Amino acid sequence: MTPYGSTWLKITLFALISAIGFELVNCQSSPQKNASQDQKTTLNSDSFTVWHAPDSLLIPATSEGELILYGKDLLNHTSVYLGPKGTIAQISNGMNCQNCHINAGTRLFGNNYSLVASTYPKHRNRSDQVESIEFRINDCMKRSLNGKPLDSLSKEMRAMVAYFKWIGKDVPKGAKLIGSGIEELPFMERAADTLKGRKVYLAKCQTCHGHNGEGLLNPSKTEYIYPPLWGPNSYNIGAGLFRLSQFAGFAKNNMPFNQASHQKPVLTTEEAWDVAAFVNSQPRPVKQYKEDWPKIAKKPVDHPFGPYADHFSETQHKYGPFGPIKEEKDKAKSLK
Repeated sequence: MTPYGSTWLKITLFALISAIGFELVNCQSSPQKNASQDQKTTLNSDSFTVWHAPDSLLIPATSEGELILYGKDLLNHTSVYLGPKGTIAQISNGMNCQNCHINAGTRLFGNNYSLVASTYPKHRNRSDQVESIEFRINDCMKRSLNGKPLDSLSKEMRAMVAYFKWIGKDVPKGAKLIGSGIEELPFMERAADTLKGRKVYLAKCQTCHGHNGEGLLNPSKTEYIYPPLWGPNSYNIGAGLFRLSQFAGFAKNNMPFNQASHQKPVLTTEEAWDVAAFVNSQPRPVKQYKEDWPKIAKKPVDHPFGPYADHFSETQHKYGPFGPIKEEKDKAKSLK
């Protein structure tokens, strides 16, 4: 397998920091003492830094603090409030935000929220416009939760935004954080294989997510203990995880849940790519987003739907190999 991109520099730095005894936050355990204080002295915009989520015990006992805590609860139990049996509204598919943003968006390489406050509003190529935090939340509501948008002035929206701002309160603009978002895995020299991925799924995933990817509901059927990975109650084809690179990077560092971590993955890189191919080849809700990627040359190499600015097929853009696509894309950029 051939590495592409700058992520390898970040991962190498991560390994070096770990090797000399840099203590990382274990998001499954109690928050680190003085984590917020440590951030203020280590985060900067000039070097890569391992991110620590601020200690939730430091959320102030004020009306603003109550809003932050409500935002956190909404992200952890989205379906209880906004799912098919939601107490506030019935506008989503039963999944929770933290199904894709682990531990309320605090886990390293768990699709965390570390950079939200410091980067939004920002221009995104998918919409080719400057997006607010509220716009981004509603994109997830419509795509990952296959639902309807929230009123941008609602208490629920304000609570989520307050939580994101609190999570990223110690991250300056331009900070380069190791462990933010989802890890970019090295591309394979071959296409991801759905048949190999099925074997991985049956061996390492179905115990939690079900033989047919249906997930596992709690006894009251108000939210999923383990989310559905395909079928009518899963994310739709416009979601970020429908891109193989996103699913593979997420799975490699976090799955099986409560077993894997970035430091101790269970899946190999090839297994992560293959299981991503298998899961994303299964049926799921289809919603068209014709407004996406108005500048097709800006599409990611693994965006699974044409048209494209290159000659590679839709199948290769979905399953790979992605290296040749990236090489041509980089070459085109260098000629401008």
